[in-house]
Amino acid sequence: MAMTIASVIIPRWISWNLSSTSGAPIHYTYGLHSRCSSVTGECDPFPTDDVCREDRYFCNAWRSVGFLMSFAVVLEGMTLVAFIVMLSSGVQKRTSGWKTVTVLLGLVALVQCVAMGLLAHIYEVDDRFFPGWHFDTSFILCTVSWCTQILVGGGLVASAFLLETEGGYELLPQENMMPQTEERAEGFEP
Repeated sequence: MAMTIASVIIPRWISWNLSSTSGAPIHYTYGLHSRCSSVTGECDPFPTDDVCREDRYFCNAWRSVGFLMSFAVVLEGMTLVAFIVMLSSGVQKRTSGWKTVTVLLGLVALVQCVAMGLLAHIYEVDDRFFPGWHFDTSFILCTVSWCTQILVGGGLVASAFLLETEGGYELLPQENMMPQTEERAEGFEP
């Protein structure tokens, strides 16, 4: 969850580095909600209304990536709550709760993969990303995040099928429940 939140907040999904004629480094980065420049030393909101008027497809696609990643954070929060409930509950919740947690983990990974795929498509087809631009830290954090979720989900499924059950409560035999002889029955009132 922390990696996903960091990838949304840090404005380093796509970057471009160059040295000026004086040798000073020039660095531009695009995040899901801002664009930063080493020339101005500032980060500005992105995409701007001007960008959206010029290229509606780019703007809608970029904002969709931002929405999908924010939605992934919400789903991860739900997954965390489900995981905590599953672990802190009894045996029955654990034996059936892994299915819910696994589905949520898979859904989060799917949403992040769709967001990354859309961003990769934008990167490939949009003219503003000419040779020299590259995927940066936030893209890598997102990749590690959904890969980890798939591994954890796979681990849950594997443990559900490969590990022995916890056992839980066993019923007591009926002969131990009621007194069998007169001697044991003294003082017993049903």
